[in-house]
Amino acid sequence: MDFARLLADGWEIRVKVVPGAKQEGLAGPLGDRLKIRVRAPPEDGRANEAVCALLVRLTGAARAMVIAGPTSPLKTVRLFGGDIACLKAPLPTL
Repeated sequence: MDFARLLADGWEIRVKVVPGAKQEGLAGPLGDRLKIRVRAPPEDGRANEAVCALLVRLTGAARAMVIAGPTSPLKTVRLFGGDIACLKAPLPTL
């Protein structure tokens, strides 16, 4: 997928964040980014923390941090370790 880049000790993931969503989770690829919905509002870095926590939980990474776009919905997140197979898997259709 275009949204992930393998690094020596983890991954760099380009995301489009939708803060204040009713349901939290992956919404699937959106161009060269992965669309992620979080319940947290875009205030005081809470949406960034929610995105990092969700990615750590899904991938098993040791930690995650926003490295670009901290105040924008278009962000780059650095994952330390982890398996991103679940991010690349097709989402179930409803």
